[in-house]
Amino acid sequence: MSDIRRYGSSGIHTVEGNVAGSLAAQFSREREKQEKEFAEKKKQIEADNSRSSHIDKAFESHTDAASEAEFKRQTIGLVSAAEYRRRRENCNNPVAVVEDDDQPAAKRAKPIKKKKSKPISFSMDSDDEQVTEKPVIKKKALKCPFVETAFLPDKEREEEIARETVKLTQEWHAEQERIKLQKVVVAYSYWNGNGHRRHLEITKGTTIRQFLDTVRQSLSKDFHDLRGVSTENLMYIKEDLIIPHHVSFYDMIVTQARGKSGPLFHFGVRDDIRLVNDIRVEREESHPGKVTHRAWYDKNRHIFPASRWETYDPAVARDARYTTRGE
Repeated sequence: MSDIRRYGSSGIHTVEGNVAGSLAAQFSREREKQEKEFAEKKKQIEADNSRSSHIDKAFESHTDAASEAEFKRQTIGLVSAAEYRRRRENCNNPVAVVEDDDQPAAKRAKPIKKKKSKPISFSMDSDDEQVTEKPVIKKKALKCPFVETAFLPDKEREEEIARETVKLTQEWHAEQERIKLQKVVVAYSYWNGNGHRRHLEITKGTTIRQFLDTVRQSLSKDFHDLRGVSTENLMYIKEDLIIPHHVSFYDMIVTQARGKSGPLFHFGVRDDIRLVNDIRVEREESHPGKVTHRAWYDKNRHIFPASRWETYDPAVARDARYTTRGE
């Protein structure tokens, strides 16, 4: 009786072998429909993925540096689109490159090597020897000798002038140092109301302070009042001018300084013995300088000759006629 099918049977059997009802048949048909839709969607996804993989392959980067360099070498210049694609495929597929080796050598692209230019040499020696390069001498632009160009800037001329200036400056300083070391005899008189004339040999570069210190040491044996006096309290008066301590004898010689009664650059005693004086000729009288104590000057500055004394100023011209009055 198991093979007897009832009217209205669904044709679906259970696991136990019994014929299922119409509801089970409906569920079975829905499941088959869902499986069919799933399979169609799966095929659609695979088709989409296959198309995208082709696009990615077309745009993927080539990591093989050697094949990429070979491709660039083969596509130098104008290349047709078909030839470009073929060479791209050959570079991507090494097998295709082997197949291209069968082509004649005339059709293959050969790299063009640039030849390095060598200097022309007429030597009989071998070419393997190293060629020594000579320094390039820059030729000076020639100028017309008949045109005055001294007003134009010239770098070489300015450098030459600067070197000559430095050289002359050094020579001048050396000459001045030599002059400062020369000896000169200075006649002076220690003045304490009376004159006590002495002579002292010094160098021209000696300052007034150094001169007064030497005088104090030499006179302290004969004049006891100078033993306790410092150099700052001594004064040197030349031609009625009080010479500051920082001035040197060299300064007065070089500048040809003049005092109120004679030149400051003559340190001896000189009298003008001309019978007839000519105002157009400079007088050559020179008087010995005076060394005195500042305290004596402060006490007797209103009495001649201290009333005539004033501080030396290089900017003041001393061309006036000498008088015994304080004018």
